[in-house]
Amino acid sequence: MKFAEFFADQVIEAGPYVLTHDELLAFATQWDPQWFHIDAQAAANGPHGGLIASGWQTCGIAMRLAAQTALSGSESFASPGLAYVKWTHPVRAGDALSLRATVLDKRTSANKPDLGILRWRWQMFNQEGTQVLDLEATSLFKLPV
Repeated sequence: MKFAEFFADQVIEAGPYVLTHDELLAFATQWDPQWFHIDAQAAANGPHGGLIASGWQTCGIAMRLAAQTALSGSESFASPGLAYVKWTHPVRAGDALSLRATVLDKRTSANKPDLGILRWRWQMFNQEGTQVLDLEATSLFKLPV
């Protein structure tokens, strides 16, 4: 989507993406090797009752869905960061994750007329409709002058 196609209160939906057991383990082993992500036996006796995905992997899946659905072919070139990120429910292998992105506001920079600024909320849900991720992101777009 082009920057011009976004508008306040717009809702963009993407997914589902089904997380496999192998993907969960591979990501956690490389990037977040905590016992509740990589040790099935220990995790079974832990507070989550089994292995759970890394929150960072959950964010990566949300990014993939947003990129494929809304940012592909756009003028997006960077993000200055997130206002917040919350992992609201554990993600497990086999979960089918869907993204709902809501545009909070869109504007052109007062100082740089070729800079579009999009602030949006990303919420991800599993197949049962339970929210597993909530974050607010800002995306920057290079606009023609």
